[in-house]
Amino acid sequence: MSNDGLVQLRTNLKSEAAVEPDAVHTGPVTKETQIIAIYGKGGIGKSFTLANLSYMMAQQGKKVLLIGCDPKSDTTSLLFGGKACPTIIDTSSKKKLAGETLRIEDVCFKRDGVFAMELGGPEVGRGCGGRGIIHGFETLEKLGFHDWGFDYVLLDFLGDVVCGGFGLPIARDMCQKVIVVGSNDLQSLYVANNVCNAVEYFRKLGGNVGVAGMVVNKDDGTGEAARFAETVGIPVLAKVPAHEDIRRKSANYEIIGFPGGQWGPLFGELATNVAEAPPVRPKPLTMDALLNLFSADSVGRDVKLEPATMKDMCGKDEIVRESLEVVYDEV
Repeated sequence: MSNDGLVQLRTNLKSEAAVEPDAVHTGPVTKETQIIAIYGKGGIGKSFTLANLSYMMAQQGKKVLLIGCDPKSDTTSLLFGGKACPTIIDTSSKKKLAGETLRIEDVCFKRDGVFAMELGGPEVGRGCGGRGIIHGFETLEKLGFHDWGFDYVLLDFLGDVVCGGFGLPIARDMCQKVIVVGSNDLQSLYVANNVCNAVEYFRKLGGNVGVAGMVVNKDDGTGEAARFAETVGIPVLAKVPAHEDIRRKSANYEIIGFPGGQWGPLFGELATNVAEAPPVRPKPLTMDALLNLFSADSVGRDVKLEPATMKDMCGKDEIVRESLEVVYDEV
């Protein structure tokens, strides 16, 4: 490039740098789609909760998309009466090998107004589940995810898997708010607290995702989950009782969250609370504070930590050997 060309390039760059950026938007939020990520311990009932929640929302006239982000691909199984839904990862791989283009009708299916799909994931030992989630969302973007006109997009994520892909909605501000599903047991509340920790961590880095609340599933009335929610500063959006009718119908892949049914009011209230609850910044607990939610006899709080010695490990006293390090005197 000639000297004149370099001078012109510098002039253009200076002019571009001198342009003031657009002011930060301060008006009301105009984005209509609420993207909500639901987290919880594996087996706690996220899929059950989401299938019934999405169904109730659709019956209330909302356009809802349910996306399963669990490698075992069971989020939509209850919605479709136990029928497996082809996953995005498997289907896109087969289409690519066949030289065909993936279409929305290959991976998205609907029932009574609810649209649903599964991202899928690798089998055990054959790949990273978190990387599968990232690949799945990249595929969704190619299918036009950001242009779809839904009122609600519900994402079902494992909360007890800590690799990057499963934290995608929180880390990349892909959702507006998070909901945790837990029960009155230490393991599920540990996971819920972990999710609150993740939200707080990314908020400190400039993120915008907050926790809208907690769904207490299999509630036996002992109250630990409610105490947890109160302590971390999030509301309880619904309490689903540990009821035999719910357990049996869930095992039979039956929807119970519909208007006019026995459990319709419960899921109707949950749908309203999920829609209206604002995302808040939680106050995660330390492990000791989490244990304090439970009685001492159930968590062994009175047990003392006794340090082990080298004699415990080797059966003999530790032999202190002189260091071979050469130390030079200061001059």
